[in-house]
Amino acid sequence: MPSFLCRPSYALKPVQELVVLSAVLDHNKVVKTALLAFFFVLVAPCAMAVEFPEWAYPAVPPHVPGHPEAVQHVPGSVLRFTQAQIDSGYEVADWYPDEHPPMPRIVSQGAGPPVRACAMCHLPSGAGHPETAGLAGQPVAYAMRQLQDMQTGARTGSRAASMLPIVRGATPELLLEASEYYAHLPLVRFTHVVETPMVPKTMLGLGGVRYAVPEGDLEPLGERIIEIPEDADRAHSRDSHSGFIAHVPPGSVARGEALLAGVASTPASCAACHGPALHGDGDVPGIAGRSTLSTFRALNDYQAGNRAGPATPPMRSIVAEMTQGDMMAIAAYLTTLQP
Repeated sequence: MPSFLCRPSYALKPVQELVVLSAVLDHNKVVKTALLAFFFVLVAPCAMAVEFPEWAYPAVPPHVPGHPEAVQHVPGSVLRFTQAQIDSGYEVADWYPDEHPPMPRIVSQGAGPPVRACAMCHLPSGAGHPETAGLAGQPVAYAMRQLQDMQTGARTGSRAASMLPIVRGATPELLLEASEYYAHLPLVRFTHVVETPMVPKTMLGLGGVRYAVPEGDLEPLGERIIEIPEDADRAHSRDSHSGFIAHVPPGSVARGEALLAGVASTPASCAACHGPALHGDGDVPGIAGRSTLSTFRALNDYQAGNRAGPATPPMRSIVAEMTQGDMMAIAAYLTTLQP
């Protein structure tokens, strides 16, 4: 089998390649039929080349309300919210309203089902939880491009699925308001990397966030990234002052730095597009100091073809030959950089 056909950028987009072949061969029905059949024989064995590990793409469990009437508070805030308010997708618990500009309604309350409030998952600060992307400081044009890719089907995958009803139900004006709000927020460090061979056993909570089991048991980390809250109670309360710990295999940060140094010596330098400090440049997003897990998913999704919009070819080319171990190491290193 030709090796280039098993590269993820080819193998996982058979429908797109089929359209191209079909157009080219339309004048000859016999040749078209034969070659398209041969095409599917080639891509079928490698169509599953890219994996979506459960630790990075967990199935979101059904939400089981604990004590919805319980009144919660967090350090540093004088406000009080019930757990039902905190868990609501349409009434965001904003613990620190003086720390950011007024939130647009789409961010704080949504626009009615199925358009949930952006800040429920991405937080009023834009830091986000590991199950989502951090939006603080990301260019408006980049954010709008991602939303448009979701609308058109160019961005897919299990972690994008929850966004589809929102982007399809909201008006372009509302999506622009949300993008502009988050673009003007500063990114603060919200994830700390810890290299370790052992990691707390975890269970999945609301939205697919992992929490350490109450018993405190440990297990081998292996080749995984496990992000858990620094404080489980504050994470349950969606406290944007309480961050996460990304557990990564020993040696990940140094390996990631070396891998990026290798890329930096080529024309495909990360800094060439993302800026010298990797904080973004123009409509290219910042990649420094963000969630390790969400960065890994982004790289893996580019390789898998789940991000296939008009602006993705440069990234898809860069990640095409990476292993998931490479992606884990690069993601860990990027998280350690100054936001």
